[in-house]
Amino acid sequence: MSNTDQFESAFAKANLAGAVGMVVDRDGVRYTRALGVKEAGGDAPMAEDTLFQIASMTKALVSAGALQLVEQGKLDLDADIGALLPELANPQVLTGFDDAGQPQLRPAVRAVTLRHLLTHTAGLGYFFIHPEVLRYFSATGMPVPGTRASVTMPLMFDPGERWEYSVATDWVGLAIEAATGERLNDYLTANLFAPLGMNDTAFRAELPADAARVHARGKDGTLKPVPIYLGGGEFDGGGGGITSTAPDYARFVRMVLNQGELDGARVLSSASIAEMSRNQIGAVRAGYMGSAMPDFAPPYDAFPDQHTGWSLGFLVNPEQGPNGRAPGSLHWAGIFNSYYWIDPTSGVGGVFMSQLQPFGDPGALDCFGALERMAYA
Repeated sequence: MSNTDQFESAFAKANLAGAVGMVVDRDGVRYTRALGVKEAGGDAPMAEDTLFQIASMTKALVSAGALQLVEQGKLDLDADIGALLPELANPQVLTGFDDAGQPQLRPAVRAVTLRHLLTHTAGLGYFFIHPEVLRYFSATGMPVPGTRASVTMPLMFDPGERWEYSVATDWVGLAIEAATGERLNDYLTANLFAPLGMNDTAFRAELPADAARVHARGKDGTLKPVPIYLGGGEFDGGGGGITSTAPDYARFVRMVLNQGELDGARVLSSASIAEMSRNQIGAVRAGYMGSAMPDFAPPYDAFPDQHTGWSLGFLVNPEQGPNGRAPGSLHWAGIFNSYYWIDPTSGVGGVFMSQLQPFGDPGALDCFGALERMAYA
């Protein structure tokens, strides 16, 4: 079966409105394909450069921006981040709730650092993943989405003790702002997006009219657009607020494959890329996410058979992947079923973009798997 047939055939079975798939190597684009439409029921075809809400694929971009500032001495991986971010100073750990439902807290045994934030070991959580965070907000007042209050919470455990996916990268973005005095979008545009030629990538106040729409499936399988936007708000959300395109994100993938450089523009040192590529959390296992809101994001584990680690920006595969990626490959995703992988050993990577909830959709994952198998065929 030809490469094109594999991706197209997976898409034909997936019941997605539209998708874009790309495979790249260090030198350029090996394969690219846009299929379907931007919105179910509409006639605007999906294009290679269609804008998507990339959600948590934002995190790696923000992590790269933070590491630039570590290189410059403006951020420190292991200093108390509370000096820059008062909300994270003198952190408190949630130990439970009293009979009246009020949260019980104790002081954390150590400070939160930038390294903890980048590795999701700070003790923070997500209200849609962690029932205790949802319960905490229910007891203290649900914050407005997109506000700084919405990412302010007690820790669930002492920093460094566990891996739990969290709002930590939102705080990384706020640390970039505190260290530079710039809005996060302005900093990343000048120092990452523009140098890499990622000209369609930005935090935007509203979803552009020509962007792909997020969908959900009805009980009969019919796709319906859902009015949801993770951007906007009172700060640029480093955890998930960027809209981008598959070609733009593929340029970021190629930069990592090229040790921090792309087309003559160096945005990170090879030493920073090495740190961004190795497991930073020892024997702690990363990658499993529970759920407090299964209709939005059911429990998910990308590689249940591997003891996956976490770098300063990515999930790390310690073993060969089922679709071809080598040990040491890097990976993550966005909640609306967009996915990417970066394989430094083989010198290839890929980006898959679709817009569907809930996360972990089998059809979308089949499309992403087909893309990866094509890369190693």
